[in-house]
Amino acid sequence: MHHSTEGMPMRRARISFAAGLLAGLLLGLILGLLAWPRLSPLLVPGPPGPSSQPGLERDPAFIRLAEGVTPAVVNIRTQSLPRGRRGRRSSPLPLDPFFREFFERAPEGGPGEEQTSLGSGVIIDKRGYVLTNNHVIQEADTILVRLENRKEYPARVIGQDPRTDVAVIRVETDRDLPEARLGNSDALRVGEWAVAIGNPFGLNHTLTVGVVSATGRSDVGITSQEDFIQTDASINPGNSGGPLLNIQGEVIGINTAIVATGQGIGFAIPINLARKVAQDLIREGRVTRGWLGAGLKALTREAAQGLGVEPDAGVLVEQVLPGGPAEAAGLRPGDVIAAIRGRRVRTPAEVRAMVAEAEVGKPLELTLLRDRRELRVAVVIREQPIGPAKERS
Repeated sequence: MHHSTEGMPMRRARISFAAGLLAGLLLGLILGLLAWPRLSPLLVPGPPGPSSQPGLERDPAFIRLAEGVTPAVVNIRTQSLPRGRRGRRSSPLPLDPFFREFFERAPEGGPGEEQTSLGSGVIIDKRGYVLTNNHVIQEADTILVRLENRKEYPARVIGQDPRTDVAVIRVETDRDLPEARLGNSDALRVGEWAVAIGNPFGLNHTLTVGVVSATGRSDVGITSQEDFIQTDASINPGNSGGPLLNIQGEVIGINTAIVATGQGIGFAIPINLARKVAQDLIREGRVTRGWLGAGLKALTREAAQGLGVEPDAGVLVEQVLPGGPAEAAGLRPGDVIAAIRGRRVRTPAEVRAMVAEAEVGKPLELTLLRDRRELRVAVVIREQPIGPAKERS
């Protein structure tokens, strides 16, 4: 049998070429792996160092804020008699179910034991006056205030105002205490920084950051006098009574409530309102509120069309009480209150809140719409009477 040998050299050449190519690939792979750390330093993790990018440094404004304000923020611990002797503790306000979880948090201690609740407060006067929420200290038999240095002092109630959920207590100490700077809540703008400091769930001096989500929130169902700041800064049970601050470290509000079923929806009492209430409680032991003497109603689309104004033009004056400040200033049924002190108003609750905060005996400028014309009137505000008239502005 004859075997042909004509293709043998060609096959040997091909095998030799393939073997050389494979060896080259293997050698290149080994050299590449050995050189990898030197060739790709960005892919090899190393020790962290200071950032060279301006936007990534720690913001010193928040650090300075925390260091400056924290000494004036206090933890408030209250104790009350057992439920069997005192009855169930509850909010003084007819709360919407959304807020019930925040206010009616179960206090510590079982049946027959002394009940303990926690909250926050802010020192507004070096003599020991502390601003907080009424629901924090309501029905308390003893109140203990703990400062940042962990020293505890007894405190007593100076005054309470359930209508705004504001209360003032005084720390019983002979030494001066650090006080917070109070800002101007009327100057707030939506979108600016908001910082909450308090003691959520007993975690002392916790700082959270967000923004002012809205101002002038009313008809929320928390208190009978509402003009809230809304914020998405995290607020939790135990934050009640603590301060809401601007980026300058000034108190702009007193944290009050959250929507328990929501996320990032918290409310604070504007500091201008809280400050007036606190001053009244410290000086007189009660709150003096302004009174307009008019029945107010939300402006409906039909009513606006009949009056020749826009539906969001303001608040309708439905009734003017005889002998009241509104009558004396010349207000009439059918007038639309468009602004107070230059600030636009859209709901009866806004008007009531601003009138209540106004100084008694001093003129308050109202911008009215009447007969398709704009006019300004000055109403001398009187003290709100006690009785049925108090439900009117």
